[in-house]
Parts: sequence; C-alpha cells; structure tokens
Amino acid sequence: MRAIKKRKLLGISLVVLFLAMAQNTRAQEKKQMVRLAKIKVNPTHLNAYNKALKEQMNAAILLEPGVLTYYAVADKKTPTSITILEIYADTIAYKSHIETVHFKKYKTTVKDMVQSLELVDVDLIAAAVKDKK
Repeated sequence: MRAIKKRKLLGISLVVLFLAMAQNTRAQEKKQMVRLAKIKVNPTHLNAYNKALKEQMNAAILLEPGVLTYYAVADKKTPTSITILEIYADTIAYKSHIETVHFKKYKTTVKDMVQSLELVDVDLIAAAVKDKK
C-alpha cells in the first residue's frame, strides 16, 4: 500500500515538475496539446530504448516547429519506468509529428522493447521557468 502511495506521489510530483519547466505563454497554452507518456521498458533493452528515444526527441525538436517541449525522466528506483512530457503547439502539430519519418523509425525500433504504454492527455495549468540570462 505504501508503495502505491509513493508511486502516486511520484507521478503527481513529475507532472508538477514537468509543467514548471515548460516554456510557453498563456495564449499558447490554451490551444496546446500536452501529453504524458508512461512507458515500461524491457530491462534487457533499456540502453537501446534510451538511445532511440533521445534520437527521436532531438529530431522532433530540431525539425518540427510544432513540437515545443520534450522531457523524459526515469524512476530512480525503477529506471525501466519512463515518463515523457510532450507539449505540442496544437493537435495538428501532434498529428503531423506521429507521421514523421523519425517518429515512425522510433516506433519501429522500440516496438519489441516497450512492455506497456499509457498516454495521458493533461491540461497545462501553470508554468514557471527561470530566465536563462
């Protein structure tokens, strides 16, 4: 029971942390698509999965103007439990993203590495980011 409460608290904490790191204006936030991807990776494929994920994330940020934010974190106690915060300009940007060559390559590469995937659409309610001056 304590483990379940700790996991729920960790999940809530991750959402708060992710949202605090997101850089967006209020006007943009209203139309943005914000999603959490909760992924369980086969432990024997963790390094290969992380490599494929990083490659896909970097390509998306570099090549797609509608992909605004990607953060991926692993549970410290269970590094095969990965949570990704994805923020897109809008649902059109998301639909475009999942049709890209780099995203399709990622999905093909990791299909046998991922044990479970849960996609959770959320609303961004606040963001606070330090100015990088």
